[in-house]
Amino acid sequence: MTPAGQDQELLRRLLRAKDRMDAASHEAWPVRRLAGVSCVSPAHFARSFKDAFGVPPHRYLLTRRIERATALLRDTSLSITDIAFRTGWASLGTFGRTFRDITGESPGDFRAREQAAPHELEWVPACFVAAAKRPGLTTAVSEKRRREADARVTASESRSEEQEMS
Repeated sequence: MTPAGQDQELLRRLLRAKDRMDAASHEAWPVRRLAGVSCVSPAHFARSFKDAFGVPPHRYLLTRRIERATALLRDTSLSITDIAFRTGWASLGTFGRTFRDITGESPGDFRAREQAAPHELEWVPACFVAAAKRPGLTTAVSEKRRREADARVTASESRSEEQEMS
C-alpha cells in the first residue's frame, strides 16, 4: 500500500485518467467517463482521485483549463472568446467569471498585464514556469464566492452598527 492508502494498480488507473484530462482538458470529463477510463465505479473513482491527488477531479480539470488559458492569453493574440472555447468552456461568461475567481483578475486584465511586463523568465524552462504559475485551486470556486459574499455582508453589518452608535 502507498502512503495515500491506495494500491499501485489503482494509482496507475487514476494516472491514466489524469493523463487523459491533461491531454484533452478542453473536452468534457464527467466522473462517469473518467471512471470508465480507470475501470472503477464513479463513486470509487471520485474518492480515490481526491485521496491520491488532493483535489477532486473537476477541480483538477478547472486548474488545467485555467492554466492553458493563461498560457494562450500570454503567448497568443487569439481573442478571449476563442481561448474560452479552445480551453473547454461552453460560455464566455462562465469562463470569465471562473477565471476571475481563480486568478483574481479578468482575462483581459491578465493579458494586458502579462503583455506589458518584461519577460524575465524566458531563460527558465517552461515546465518550471508553468508549475510556479499553476492556479492554487484548493477551495471550490463556489465556496470562495460564498465566503466573499459573507465577508461583504459582515462588513456591511459592522458599518450599520457603527452608524447606529454614532
